[in-house]
Amino acid sequence: MTTTLTEYAATGALTGLALGDALGFPTEFHDVPSILTTCGPWREMALPTPAYVTDDTQMTLALARALRTATDRGVLAPETLAAAARTEFIAWNRSPENNRAPGATCIRACELLADPGRRWQDASQVHSKGCGANMRVVPVGLLPGLSDEQRAGAAQSQAALTHGHPTALAASDLTAHAVRLLATGAEPTGLVGRLRSYALDHRTDYHERWLGDLWTRAGDAGPQEYIARGWDECLAVLDRLRDAVRTVSPETDPCLATGAGWIAEEALATGLLCFLLFPGEPLTALRRAACSSGDSDSIACLAGAFAGAHLGADAWPQEWAERVEHRSDLVAFGALWDS
Repeated sequence: MTTTLTEYAATGALTGLALGDALGFPTEFHDVPSILTTCGPWREMALPTPAYVTDDTQMTLALARALRTATDRGVLAPETLAAAARTEFIAWNRSPENNRAPGATCIRACELLADPGRRWQDASQVHSKGCGANMRVVPVGLLPGLSDEQRAGAAQSQAALTHGHPTALAASDLTAHAVRLLATGAEPTGLVGRLRSYALDHRTDYHERWLGDLWTRAGDAGPQEYIARGWDECLAVLDRLRDAVRTVSPETDPCLATGAGWIAEEALATGLLCFLLFPGEPLTALRRAACSSGDSDSIACLAGAFAGAHLGADAWPQEWAERVEHRSDLVAFGALWDS
């Protein structure tokens, strides 16, 4: 089956991710009534000035740099990606700009990764499925030329460097897959069904080449039982999402339907819900995600990435796109992967 690439999908997705991050940064940790009191009607929310981003965009760019380094050396492979991502994540953790409310799991894992004698599997926080695993995975869905095995393995292994819970791995894989589907012309209608089919098809696939013996640290009977646990939680939230797309009012806090987004599978589902409620209105999708009671910056990050992958760079007003922090890096990676 042939696919049609969305024009400038990478630039659109990365820009949308950062814009969602910047819009949701001031609203994170606040309930919807407080957000409305501060920002006014949610459909009219303005991009803050300056448009600062959080650790979500910072870590997305760290992973983008790691992917560029790993592919500069040839075909993307587990060892090269793990080494490059480890270097970039440690550098992010030590950066003075790492002051945007970073997640505790990422901080702890990066501190352990900084020990050169420690295998990355021993740094992974195997009981954490925080959304830090999949809010940064979008570049894996945008990188051209990967096989299905490479994309899935890369999505899961970058997550596992910090978040080793199987649901964090499965949600990251699904996030990258959703971005890839949208970037290659998939219509929003039917997207949830395609993601469910993907989850069912890969429910017991453990990517040992990419993950090594990570599963042994989680207490499961075997690698298939370990990874199936993650896919089952993702399938459950996809069922909630399927119902929500049909029944939820756009005026309702999306977190009430698919979760607050602090954990990986809920961030994926609620970010997708905001996008699917407004597939042709990207700014409205961002505003709905930012005006939510949960992890608003991560939810809006993902909603923006999905919208940008679907609609391309023209989805975003130039006045917004030019003001967002790290604009030059976002454009550079977009140009690299759109060409």
